[in-house]
Amino acid sequence: MKMQDQREIKAARDVVFAAILDPEVLKDCIPGADSVEGNVEDGYEAVVTQKVGPVKATFKGHVQMSEIVQNEKITITGEGKGGAAGFAKGGAVVTLEELGPELTMLSYDVEAKVGGKLAQLGSRIIDGFSKKMADQFFANLQEGLEGPAETAEVEDEALKKGWFKRLTGKA
Repeated sequence: MKMQDQREIKAARDVVFAAILDPEVLKDCIPGADSVEGNVEDGYEAVVTQKVGPVKATFKGHVQMSEIVQNEKITITGEGKGGAAGFAKGGAVVTLEELGPELTMLSYDVEAKVGGKLAQLGSRIIDGFSKKMADQFFANLQEGLEGPAETAEVEDEALKKGWFKRLTGKA
């Protein structure tokens, strides 16, 4: 299964790049993540619980960052085993283009494969789930950097800022 998309993120390119490499940010962005620990050099160990169709499983896996071009490109590869549910593995090439001082175009090209019980669910279910997971990850990243979409109820300017900006002090 392959997919690609892009998002305009209202944050500087270096801030977006740093967020993608931060294990706490990864944990907050990966849907169903129970834990993400590690670093760029050694990779990250992750535990993710997900339900795909009728199959619910906890996946334990490893994520590696490679082909890193500072503030421009990251290749992310990973695989996880979900016991009897099977396995999932894949990768993404993420590129960042500066559109302005506080505006970055994030593009991603994802490829994923599954096996075991998950593969028996059929490609339509798996493809839909994979697209939903990727879209949710990047939507969570965007919200973390920009803050939630502004509404009339949010009056406090500090609440509008994303959690990554609060975490790093980069406002």
